[in-house]
Amino acid sequence: MFNTQSDFSVIKKPPFTQALCTLITIITVIGTGLFFLKINLHVLLLISILIAASSAGLLGYKFRDIRLAMNEGICSALSAIYIFILIGVLIATFIESGTLATLIYYGVKFSNPVLFLPTGLIFCSLMSIATGTSWGTVGTIGVVLMGVGSTLGIPAPLVAGMVISGSCFGDKMSPLSDTTNLAAMASKTTLYGHINSMLFTTGPAYFLVLVIFAVMGLNYTEHQLALTELLSLQKEIENHFCINFFTLIPIITMLCLSLLKVSAEPTMMAAAITAILLAIFLQGQDLTVTLNSLYDGSSVNVGREGLDKLMGRGGVMSMMQPLSLSLLALALGGILERCKFIQVVIITVLTRIKRQATLIITTIISCFIGNMAMGEAYMSIILGGQLFGECYDQKNVHRRVLSRSLEEGSTLTSPLIPWTTGGVFFASTLNVPVLDYAPWALLNWISPLVAMLFACFGIALFRNNTSITK
Repeated sequence: MFNTQSDFSVIKKPPFTQALCTLITIITVIGTGLFFLKINLHVLLLISILIAASSAGLLGYKFRDIRLAMNEGICSALSAIYIFILIGVLIATFIESGTLATLIYYGVKFSNPVLFLPTGLIFCSLMSIATGTSWGTVGTIGVVLMGVGSTLGIPAPLVAGMVISGSCFGDKMSPLSDTTNLAAMASKTTLYGHINSMLFTTGPAYFLVLVIFAVMGLNYTEHQLALTELLSLQKEIENHFCINFFTLIPIITMLCLSLLKVSAEPTMMAAAITAILLAIFLQGQDLTVTLNSLYDGSSVNVGREGLDKLMGRGGVMSMMQPLSLSLLALALGGILERCKFIQVVIITVLTRIKRQATLIITTIISCFIGNMAMGEAYMSIILGGQLFGECYDQKNVHRRVLSRSLEEGSTLTSPLIPWTTGGVFFASTLNVPVLDYAPWALLNWISPLVAMLFACFGIALFRNNTSITK
């Protein structure tokens, strides 16, 4: 099947029919297997890789070229892979040091079920804006809010959706965020012009989501735990951990380093080292047990089932299953991108676009499909910027609208797809399946819908001669 003589750079692009059939077949296999046959997602991605590789082989690609394409797909997200591992380490150290316990202790003490969802949304948004990372916010504050929400009787999928909505808003709007900077660069526009443009669509969407969560919180007025049970929970935490200001140092360390624009990896390592020292010298944990928890997770036993489940998490091994899933998705995306299957379909569609609104809607939908096919928002943003840039110029639409549309279709939809790096990470970290939390990740689908609706009515549709704040 595979040509052993052909050169990668000179092999023809796939015809539109072949490219479209390949993409539809892969999406059908994954969708049918996942939703109807209940087949493991790893297996479905392996089958999809075989389909993509076979289609590439029919074009004359050699096996070594296909393997190179898979490698390039994985390499495009190496930084995300490192963060996967470090988040596992960070969660384990936060448990051992009492940082997580302290946050839950005070969270339960001052939380009210009625206000929990809207205040949690705002808290996650501010944390993510300050740090520039939705992953770091979900892996720290998000885990805490899951614990607090559980004690207040609020369903885990709803809490997870709130956490992801707030974290993704902050990640999308923060000048420190990698996807925000990447979208601006890929679209060849200014960073703050890009953020300014996003405010016109994401701002109204965020306000709507905040109102919805506030209204939903009213349903939990009767779910407030009895005072005696809350006091019992706090007492159990106090019996197993030393609760004071010092246990918050790892969180403060991470926040300060993020504000100083230190990269995510050294920031997480610094917070983890601080937490290890606190675990040993403040909590009195054994050195061997503490260091081993970095590998296989914490095993703190408080004596309350829900809390024990939350405290028995983290470690490098906890991230291996989602990491392997991400590697397969990235390998698949590498084949589809390098062998031009996605480009051929999008370019063919672009030739048929006449209206400015259609162009914006097509950009958002294409990035969503790109996430499904390539498994990584970074690749969708870069590819979208390359393919749509000139078309925006021809249609007299400002490139700030392009950068905004790339984020709407890539950054926000990634957590809604079970096999993207974002979806896999959030599901494994919060311990809630993507399909369970997706309906409640309100901002992640309301904001793209608002952007498409605004495009239809010409709202915030900036043209090249339109002046907006730089």
